[in-house]
Amino acid sequence: MRTELSLLAAAAVIAVGGFLSPDWLSFLLTLAFAKALVVLGVVLQMRLGLVTFGQALFYCVGGYAAGLAMQHLGVNDAFALLAIGVAVAVAFSAVFGLLMARYRDIFFAMLTMALSMVLFGVLVKSSALGSTDGFNVSMPTYLGWAPSPDTAKRVVFLLTVGVSAAAAIVFHRLMKSSLGLISEAIRENEVRVEYLGVSPHSVIHANYVFAAAISALGGGLTALATGHIDPDMAVWTTSGEFVFIAILGGTGHVAAAFIAAFVFAAVRTFAIQEAPHTWQMMLGSVLLILVIFLPKGLWSLVGKRRKAGAEPAVETNASNTAKVKA
Repeated sequence: MRTELSLLAAAAVIAVGGFLSPDWLSFLLTLAFAKALVVLGVVLQMRLGLVTFGQALFYCVGGYAAGLAMQHLGVNDAFALLAIGVAVAVAFSAVFGLLMARYRDIFFAMLTMALSMVLFGVLVKSSALGSTDGFNVSMPTYLGWAPSPDTAKRVVFLLTVGVSAAAAIVFHRLMKSSLGLISEAIRENEVRVEYLGVSPHSVIHANYVFAAAISALGGGLTALATGHIDPDMAVWTTSGEFVFIAILGGTGHVAAAFIAAFVFAAVRTFAIQEAPHTWQMMLGSVLLILVIFLPKGLWSLVGKRRKAGAEPAVETNASNTAKVKA
């Protein structure tokens, strides 16, 4: 409960601060938080001992499903568009997951990337879906309310923060549930878990579907924020970006994905602005330094502080106990 209250408090502070901040900063936060949702899906599978290089598949499905529903089905409500994106992603993942649950290690990673690149190829070759250019997404409504063009981006930002907070709480509870604990057990020894009467395939399939759903949320929010979707959402480099952010943040806490996503977006934006011709090298250098000195991710800084704060308390308790015995 303490972690959940902390997440809600942090979301409230970020929502107020981002709403009062310049447009560029609120937009940066919106994209960072939307991508952090996809990173949570990557982290979920990393806790199983699996690495996916194809999470952009469901990121793209969420964005395209929302955009197509708006264009061809006449759906304009933001909540309905996000729900449609999640439903489509869950349907795809429920089918693909039956195959993915049978593979491990590099085979799982390569197969996820292959599925993502198949979608990329289909979108690039489909002129009805805009081919390589994609297509634009109009401003949505919110339960019948249509914000003005001046405030539309701010509303999407608030929506993204709210959805991210809810998703983070659900993710935290999932990690503490029996499914989350079994997932870690599968990573350590899959055979023993199976001897206990639990099907590792069913657990992997369930995690795969959940990761797809939360990734589709990120894709839908990105489409609403940018007003555009294109096949690059499904390309393998996008999936690699999500994996890198997951490693950058670490798997120690649900908030790590959001912190790492913001740091990654801020560093990249600064690098592009200061060195437009060599920004990739600057971005890579900064992130390489972070990975070398923080191999367990950015959240390890928080873990070290908590451990340092806990040690004096332990020593005090030990001293008091010794005095009582004396």
